Amino acid sequence: MKILVVGPSWVGDMVMSQSLYKALKQLHPQAQLDVLAPDWCRPMLERMPEVDNALRMPLGHGDLQLAVRWKLAKQLKQSHYDWAITQPNSLKAALIPWFAGIKQRTGWKGESRYGLLNDLRSNKQAFPLMVERYVSLAHPKSNMTSAEALPGYGHPALAANINNQQQALAQLKLNTQQPILALCPGAEFGPAKRWPEQHYAKVAAHWIEQCQGQAWIFGSDKDQTVGEQIIEHLPKALQSHCHNLAGKTKLAEAIDLMALAKLAISNDSGLMHIAAALQLPLIAVYGSSSPQYTPPLTDKAEILHTDIECRPCFKKTCQFGHLKCLTELAPERAISAMKNLID
Repeated sequence: MKILVVGPSWVGDMVMSQSLYKALKQLHPQAQLDVLAPDWCRPMLERMPEVDNALRMPLGHGDLQLAVRWKLAKQLKQSHYDWAITQPNSLKAALIPWFAGIKQRTGWKGESRYGLLNDLRSNKQAFPLMVERYVSLAHPKSNMTSAEALPGYGHPALAANINNQQQALAQLKLNTQQPILALCPGAEFGPAKRWPEQHYAKVAAHWIEQCQGQAWIFGSDKDQTVGEQIIEHLPKALQSHCHNLAGKTKLAEAIDLMALAKLAISNDSGLMHIAAALQLPLIAVYGSSSPQYTPPLTDKAEILHTDIECRPCFKKTCQFGHLKCLTELAPERAISAMKNLID
C-alpha cells in the first residue's frame, strides 16, 4: 500500500500529526507513507521515523493557485497512491488528491468538500482533542464513533539529528557545560498567548542562579526583540548566561539544539509541541487559549494558566486590553513547577 498524507501547515499541528503517522504504520507496517508539507514543516517530518518521504508542498497559507496544484497532482499521480488522507479542513487542501485520481480520499467535513473526499468524516464533536481527530483518520469510519473507540496511540517523538546538532553548537559558539533551560517566549497566533518577558526573565534568573545553569531563547525572527528584552530584564551579572537564538537558527537547528535542554518553558505555540515531542520536562503557559483542545502530548508537562473569568477567550489580542490571563500568572508558579519537574 502507498499512502499520501496532505499535512498541516502549522508547526504545532505537524508535530501532533506524528500520532497519526504512528497509527498508520501500526495498522499498515509495510505501507509506504509519504507526507506533503510546506518547507517550514519538513524538518519535523525528517525527524519522524514513520515518514518514508517528506514531499514539498510549494504553496503556503491561503494560496489557491489551481495550476500549481494541478501540476503537482499530475506528478503525484505517477506514484500510484492507494489512499490519501487530507488533514487540513480547507477545500483547496483536498484538491490535490482528487486531481491525482487517488481512489480512497479521507478527511474531515469542511468547506464543501463533498466529492473531493469520498471517505468523509463529520462527527468532530465526538473527538474533542485535535490529535484524536487526526488519529481517527487512520481507522475505518464505521469504527470511529467516539474518542473512546480509538485504540491506544503513541505520542509524538522527534529524533534529533546529532550531526546537525554539533554543527549548530560550533556555529553559534554554544556549549553544554551548564544545564540548559529552553525558553520559547513567542507565539505566532498573537500577543494574547505571550507570557510577559519579565516573567520569563525571573524564571531564567532562578535557573541560572539556583541550578548553575544557562538559558537558550528559541524563536523566529519575530521573536528576536522579546528575546533581547528577556536578557535586559536579567541582572547584569547573569546576562552572559542567557543566549538569544531567536532568528539565528532554522527550525531544524532549533529542534536539534532544544533536544539538549534539561527543561523547557513555553507559551502555547509550535515550539511547545516540539519540546513535548523531544520528551523534555515542560512548563506550558496558556493565556487566551486552552489545553482542552491542543495540550502538549507528553507525560512530563506542568500546565499553567489563570482562572480569571474571561479566559479562555481564544482571541489573538486581549479584548479588554489588560492581558490579566498572562500578567497575573506569576513566575513563582513556573519556578514551583520547575522544581516538581526536576525532582
